[in-house]
Amino acid sequence: MAKIKYFYNPQKLDFEKVGTSIWSVVLRVFGFLSASTVVGGIMAFGVYSFLDSPKERALKQENEQYRIQIKFLHKKVAELGVQIADLHQRDANIYRAIFEAEPLDIDKIKATQSEVDRYRSLEGLNNAEELVTLNKKIDILGKQVTVQSKSFDELIVLAKNKTAFLASIPAIQPVTNEDLTRIASGYGYRIHPIFKTHKFHAGIDFTAPKGTPIYATGNGIISTAENSSGYGNHVVVNHGFGYASLYAHMSRIKARVGQKVTRGELIGYVGSTGTSTAPHLHYEVVKGANKVNPINYFFKGITEEEFQAIRSIASREGQSFD
Repeated sequence: MAKIKYFYNPQKLDFEKVGTSIWSVVLRVFGFLSASTVVGGIMAFGVYSFLDSPKERALKQENEQYRIQIKFLHKKVAELGVQIADLHQRDANIYRAIFEAEPLDIDKIKATQSEVDRYRSLEGLNNAEELVTLNKKIDILGKQVTVQSKSFDELIVLAKNKTAFLASIPAIQPVTNEDLTRIASGYGYRIHPIFKTHKFHAGIDFTAPKGTPIYATGNGIISTAENSSGYGNHVVVNHGFGYASLYAHMSRIKARVGQKVTRGELIGYVGSTGTSTAPHLHYEVVKGANKVNPINYFFKGITEEEFQAIRSIASREGQSFD
């Protein structure tokens, strides 16, 4: 049963019944609903503005993880860049310097057009610029690793060749010379013993009794083993790598043409054949097309003091033996 409401009319000094129309009720209901809607909207706006939904919280956490991962990748790429740069420096300044090879230039590596197109596919993504930068760095590192890998393959070949090179070039004295007294005449202008003229002497003379063993000073192949009027019985060893050595005035040749010899192997005996005034070995070193000072190729099996003594003896001017 609906409640009856009264209000006091002061003019009539009496209570009167309040009348309620349907429109009044509708307006009241509409007003209440409108106010509720407005209040609810304000509350919803506040909630969505300042409080995240579970889905939004999950997305934010995922984005934060991506940012952490990208930051980690940037750090890792930077570390790899430092390591590759260090390898490149050692390659250029140590390894290739040892083998006398041209250094590689890995700094000129640039992105190709296909890579540029691939970077373009990243446009429109969130953090696209950062992703493109990171991908470019990774691609450059990949190329540098490939180039460095090829460089090390080349260095392996160079190392193998260097081992053969070091075993082949003349490096010892061709006759036993422990007391360093057998060097009689060095490289340079000397008085010829027969013609008595000032003539260039293109080798070193080692005095020794006839029949003293003569040894190859480096690995190689015998290219000459013959007699001539000047050198007499002589042998030439082709060491490869542009080097050769000559052993002249032998009393007897032990080696034969085409024979492979190793450093320290017997190839003949000291004599005085050809243009010679006394038993001795005339020894020459040839590099390319030039006869060079053999004194610079006595570096195996002697000390620094012994080498300096040999240099001093060989530099004395006087008369050669051939």
